Amino acid sequence: MEELKYRGKKREGRHGDTWDPFQLNPVGAEKEQKRVCFQLAQYLVAVIVGVAVLASAVVAKGSLLVLSTLSSNTSMRSPKEKQFYMLMLVFCLVCPNFLVFLKSLWRCAFKSFVRPNMKTMGFICSVECLVSLGTSVLVLVVMPQFDVLTNLFISGGVCIMSAILQIIFRLQTEKWKILFPVCSLILTVAGYCLLGLDYYVRVSTLVDRQSSDCYIYIAIGIVSSLLVSICWWENPLQATNRLQETRLELDGFRDFVFVISSILRIIVIGAVYLLYHVLIQKSIIWSDFNLNNDEWELLQTGLVLFFLQAFCSAACHWFGVVACKIHSVRMSFALPLCCTGPTVLFLGLILFLTQAQKLDGAQTESMTAFCESLASLSHKNTTPVLLLELTRSICRTSLNSYYLQWPFSMLAVEGVCMWSGFITCTYYVWKIKVQRIERTSQLFVRRLYESAFIDLSLLLNTKMKVPRARNQDSHDDIQNCVIYLCATMWHETYDEMLKILTSMFRMDRYRGDPKEEHKSSFDFECHIYVDDAFMTEKDTGKRLVNSYVNDLIHVVTEVYRVFTNKEPDDVSIIEAPYGGRLMFVMPEGNMLYVHLKDKELIRNKKRWSQVMYMYYLLGWKGYIVKNPQKIKRQNNPCRASLVSMDGESYLLPQYDNDNKRKFISDENTYILALDGDTDFQPKAVILLVDRLRMYENVGAACGRIHPTGMGPMVWYQKFEYAVGHWLQKTAEHVFGSVLCSPGCFSLFRGSALMDDNVLKRYTTTASRAAEYVQYDQGEDRWLCTLLLQQGWRVEYNAASDAYTNSPQEFKEFYNQRRRWGPSTLANTLDLLHSGAETVKRNSSISRLYILYQMFTVGSSILGPASVTLMIAGAFQFVFRLSGTISIVIASIPPVFYIILCFVAKANTQITIAGIMSVLYAFLMTASFFSIIGDMVVQGTFLTPTGLFLVSMAIMYFVTALLHPEEFGMIIYGLMYFICIPSGYLLLTIYSLVNMDNVSWGTRESNKGAGEAKKNQSILCDRNCKLCCWDMKIQISQETENLMLQQITAHTAQQVLPSQNATKEIPQEPASVLEPQAKLNTPKEAAVKVVEKPPNDKPKRKVPEDSDTASRSSDNSLDTRSISSSVSHKDLYKNNFMTDDLEEQEELVVSDWVTPVKQEFLKKLTYANMKRNLQEQIRYTLRNRDYDEVCEELVLMLTDTLNRELNGVGPEDVLTQSQLEELQYALTEQARHILKTSRMEKLERKVKIAVEKTLTAPQVQKLDENENDFWNKLIERYLRPIVDQKAHQEEVSRELKSLRNKAVFLYFIVNVLWVVATFFLQAIGNDVISIKIPKYYPNGTESGDYLKVEPLSLMFLLSFAILLIVQFLAMLYHRVYTLIHVVSYRTTEKDYKERDDEEEEEDGFTLENQFSNGLVVTSDDL
Repeated sequence: MEELKYRGKKREGRHGDTWDPFQLNPVGAEKEQKRVCFQLAQYLVAVIVGVAVLASAVVAKGSLLVLSTLSSNTSMRSPKEKQFYMLMLVFCLVCPNFLVFLKSLWRCAFKSFVRPNMKTMGFICSVECLVSLGTSVLVLVVMPQFDVLTNLFISGGVCIMSAILQIIFRLQTEKWKILFPVCSLILTVAGYCLLGLDYYVRVSTLVDRQSSDCYIYIAIGIVSSLLVSICWWENPLQATNRLQETRLELDGFRDFVFVISSILRIIVIGAVYLLYHVLIQKSIIWSDFNLNNDEWELLQTGLVLFFLQAFCSAACHWFGVVACKIHSVRMSFALPLCCTGPTVLFLGLILFLTQAQKLDGAQTESMTAFCESLASLSHKNTTPVLLLELTRSICRTSLNSYYLQWPFSMLAVEGVCMWSGFITCTYYVWKIKVQRIERTSQLFVRRLYESAFIDLSLLLNTKMKVPRARNQDSHDDIQNCVIYLCATMWHETYDEMLKILTSMFRMDRYRGDPKEEHKSSFDFECHIYVDDAFMTEKDTGKRLVNSYVNDLIHVVTEVYRVFTNKEPDDVSIIEAPYGGRLMFVMPEGNMLYVHLKDKELIRNKKRWSQVMYMYYLLGWKGYIVKNPQKIKRQNNPCRASLVSMDGESYLLPQYDNDNKRKFISDENTYILALDGDTDFQPKAVILLVDRLRMYENVGAACGRIHPTGMGPMVWYQKFEYAVGHWLQKTAEHVFGSVLCSPGCFSLFRGSALMDDNVLKRYTTTASRAAEYVQYDQGEDRWLCTLLLQQGWRVEYNAASDAYTNSPQEFKEFYNQRRRWGPSTLANTLDLLHSGAETVKRNSSISRLYILYQMFTVGSSILGPASVTLMIAGAFQFVFRLSGTISIVIASIPPVFYIILCFVAKANTQITIAGIMSVLYAFLMTASFFSIIGDMVVQGTFLTPTGLFLVSMAIMYFVTALLHPEEFGMIIYGLMYFICIPSGYLLLTIYSLVNMDNVSWGTRESNKGAGEAKKNQSILCDRNCKLCCWDMKIQISQETENLMLQQITAHTAQQVLPSQNATKEIPQEPASVLEPQAKLNTPKEAAVKVVEKPPNDKPKRKVPEDSDTASRSSDNSLDTRSISSSVSHKDLYKNNFMTDDLEEQEELVVSDWVTPVKQEFLKKLTYANMKRNLQEQIRYTLRNRDYDEVCEELVLMLTDTLNRELNGVGPEDVLTQSQLEELQYALTEQARHILKTSRMEKLERKVKIAVEKTLTAPQVQKLDENENDFWNKLIERYLRPIVDQKAHQEEVSRELKSLRNKAVFLYFIVNVLWVVATFFLQAIGNDVISIKIPKYYPNGTESGDYLKVEPLSLMFLLSFAILLIVQFLAMLYHRVYTLIHVVSYRTTEKDYKERDDEEEEEDGFTLENQFSNGLVVTSDDL
């Protein structure tokens, strides 16, 4: 209700100024707000992950302590049990090495293999062997000799080497922080001293008959701890950039090194076990490993402890990585790991205090008596084994002393020292800052974790990130990037344009002022490329923009009004060699360019628009950044890109972005490819940027595309898109690389597009039949194929949502898929053909993945036969026909449709396909219920068909549950099911037979072609004949005032000054029409005469090669030399006169410029100016400190505006003289108010706001260098294709030949499959069949057998395996999508308003971080 009242209040305000206060309010235009449920969800996920880290670490550590206690020499277990538990300890140490071995071997075999440097590999393997030796000796030799509390405390000593290296290299950012590693070293040494002292007291006081050989084990334990601490040697060294070359070299072949080192570590572990327990202790009896049936409890206890330790240590490592990726390092990573030791101790004490009462002897008064009573409790059936052994281990401490029990406090102090030393050594983890979805290699130094010390291993393995050690190759800081949003338009409707423009303006609001830092560290520009934007007016022969462009202009104006409640401020109209360009400054200062393509000057269609913007944004803009000395503006940006205003200069927004590009590499330059009807949120773009920013080998990333619209065809596509993204794209992402990043919403890396054999080959003009199919019918898939073949990876991000219109008509849908089907097959076959070479180049594509794609291609080729057999089964179910008859009947419609497609026209083919689709839908519905009925009759669903149907339904239901925001798509599953024959049989036939048709097929109509769109407000339209003269007189509402002035002979005094009096470049507040190249009407002839205004001074002659800014500078000096006797009003007018008037006089513009400019001149009507002025003042003074003076200014300036324009109608456009008088009056009024309020410092801001309000659209000339670039680009790559008739006939013959070959191949393969099934049915199930026992749902066997032919069963199983593989990939992908979403929500901020308290922040000063090297001379000012 509040929102309704707010909108009503705004509408009432508009209604006071105009009779047309109504406006559109596109969905999504409102400011994005944080939702409380997502905030709660992010904290809930962080808590769950933190609890998982703590729980898994506690269980892993506790189970290892229990195993070491059970295998101890002093344990009350039998020797057979002890050696079995010792073997489980060995397996615990081997497990993480085995997992790393498998992962590294997989990557070497199926990803990439780099030949290692033997010297580096030898060094790494030596270190790994020492670490493995220390770990195995500490766990297998030392820990079984100590009690459980000592084992818990002694592991803290493995941080000693890290502390020493931190002290040596002084890694602390602040000097006093060196106390942390110093304290860690002191505390650890103190802990070892207390350990020795504690055992000295035990030996002296004869605690549990402790022998003196314990000192040997203490020494061995200290040495082995030192060896283990070497494990993380790389962490301090990488923080200091030492051994940089060695580490970078190691990164190249780290996988192979891990394969070798894992094997060596396992060998060392086995060697220590055999050497100590077989040769020294001689405690291993090999025959005892043959366990009897009555020893099941022993096996069960040992295996459970082993699996708990192995699984929980791996889970702790994984959850620790997740905690860092979701930006919860402190709460979910550091805190749980630091609390692992105390938690284990606390839980152990609780267990001891609560459960020890159950033991016999617990009622004794002394600890020594209680410990002696444990010796008699050896019967495992009456006493819990674990409780007994843990209690027995505690009795080995000083608590069991007959003399002194206070030395037990030394053990407690030892534990505190060790734990404190470990905490102080890893203090840096609490301050670490990570990016969203940080790469694991950027979080941790080593891929391997030490399961015996999982908590210490994770903290010590966390990368130290020291600011002074950062370099250009470091990923510690988020990299600045620039994103070019490039939308291609081809006959979009008004509503479709509204979607893309709303999305772009949302992006502008999310990014904010480009001069300010954004937390996501990106800048962007919007580019819209309009194909077929011009038409020829029949009556006059003029080349004008068509109705699509007019719609686009109206949409831009409307969206700008919705977002800002005012008209566009800065609009420029520029002629270009390819047609024209409209340039807008968006509300927050980001740029929007609309490129209007004339198909008579440049090639149209989407691929050539992509070539156009890739060469412009990557080629040309990259060139002028890298070669500033060759471009005048880049060489001295002050000359062309700086504007002087009141003695101060600022960089224009369009040049500011180019200037920032100097500091951004091609790797961090991204192009977001969009369609003209795509709807997206800023979050979707940032999530894609994260993928490219984190992974350097990712060349492109796409999001989840949602089709929009209404009707059955859209419902079918909704589920089709859902299944394709849920299962197929996730499987491609997980197992290899996505094959197609759709052009409607995909982010491409600049350096990937600029790579060899990508963009250059993408410009290839199709000349052969296969090229027409592969290149032009699916340009986005071909571009991705080129990227994959060059070694780049393409990824899919399920959380990046985008919405695009889908075909709503059956004909449009079939024509769209007629393009997509053959193109998909052609590009996939091309990739498979170059599979061997692609596997070598692309680390993401393996031979196994190539095999997977071969299987999917084979399945798609056999799709028509499979659907035909499915329909045959439907006939068999519904009409109770025999198998052979059903196959024959089911084969008749496809054969009929193939023949029809060869002889009938396309429209007839689609009509017949629609009729057959309806009939097939009825049959599929009947088949669906028949299968259910058959399962009821059979009494079981455990038949091949029933099991497949039920499992498919369950799998899709579970998949939909895992996509909660898209769960509603499951409703369209039935529609998808009944349309399978149409989508996989008829559509395949139609697309293959019509492969020779390479037209676009959709949006082919051009409502703007032909005669120009007539003005809606024509007042007079007459054809007059006078003697031999034919005259056409047409007067519209827009030109009524001008015509009246011509009739009353006031043109020279009023029209001409308005032509020539303009403001300073680049803004022109005059509502005039530039002189035209062709003057055909009396109105145009009236503006041909050009005079200088009376107050304009003669200009000095300027050389032709001088640029506009130099002339502006020269005249600014003349302006300042005006005598003080000139009035303030005249001086004010002179300050904003253009300084290159001669160039404006000589500027000849095309016919299309005038009507376009007239559209934007509506900004200068009374109603629009009043609203613009109010909003401009509020935006300029949006700081809360200025609220009072802001409202006063709005009120007073509005009154001034009403007073000055008292006699002007709400829809009348102001003349130049009226604008100048109004500007002077408003400025003087504002100066008076600010002086009264003692806010003189705001005068310049308010003055600029007034000027922006009264600024008219300007017509600019394209830069000479850029003009030359476009001419050469068009000449080289984009000249309109004019095929000779002979060439067209040749291509047509080739296309038909290719069509015939493809149809023949498809036909033969599918016929063979159907014929094979037919003969198997004809032979009979009794001869050739597989008998499957029939089971009822309760699991009992019925005694009957189901007979299935082997071919059908093989295909069914293959398809089922494919779906299971895709389902598992989806589960994996869902987890990491959740991590990404949570990490984004954790750091998401609302749009941050600029703080304008500082005067320099308004963007009109020269000072900014990208202006390095600019020198402003007196000539520039």
